[in-house]
Amino acid sequence: MDIRDFSLDFFSLQGKNAIVTGGNTGLGQAFSLALAKAGANVFIPSVTDDGGETRQLVESCGQHAEVVIADVTAPGVPREVVEACVDSFGSLDIVVNSAGICNIASVDQFDRAQWDPMVALNLTAPFELSFEAAKFMVAQRSGKIINIGSLFSLLGGLGSPAYAATKHGLAGFTRAYCDELARYNVQVNAIAPGYFATAMTTGTRANAEQNQRVLDHIPAGRWGDVADLMGATVFLASRAADYVNGHLLVVDGGYLVR
Repeated sequence: MDIRDFSLDFFSLQGKNAIVTGGNTGLGQAFSLALAKAGANVFIPSVTDDGGETRQLVESCGQHAEVVIADVTAPGVPREVVEACVDSFGSLDIVVNSAGICNIASVDQFDRAQWDPMVALNLTAPFELSFEAAKFMVAQRSGKIINIGSLFSLLGGLGSPAYAATKHGLAGFTRAYCDELARYNVQVNAIAPGYFATAMTTGTRANAEQNQRVLDHIPAGRWGDVADLMGATVFLASRAADYVNGHLLVVDGGYLVR
């Protein structure tokens, strides 16, 4: 490509169709809205009913939204989700594996009952959904898979060994799928959010000591806002990132440098 051909149209997602798991709450809602604002239709499987809020946000951007109650950890559901998206929109161009949970317990209390649900949702579901999506993306010789990692893709996991293990696993899975799919013009990357003000972090932010400990570690001096992740999402989903592959994009206000 000649550099004179580059334009902001490279960031457009007009005519693209996306799946965002858990895309109607927390960070997932921001991912859904970011893609819609850039021009994509959004298919959202979630176990949570948000009363139509996310659908309205997407449709206010002039895009189509399908929000379905679905548990992506259930057998066969990832395949059904991918097929339903293709049936509804005609193609599948972008997958954002956003759904996840983080249970906290001390090591002596963190047993299989804590471990198994987190591995199922945080790691196995992204694999199964990506596996099914890749069939369509390989056939059309294009696609973007974006996994949502964490700082704990790079750090330890005090109080939640399963969370750290699954997020490390997602980073490795991202690189492995990149290595397999790059030849088909399918890019597989991950976003690693730092500390964000969401429902998942309410307890930490409400504890003055813990809240200050986090802030002291962030050069930006504040918790992330979900809007801070929207640009990274659009970039990795767009033509502008066609040569970005197997990358873990950290969005953390500088946390890792301090």
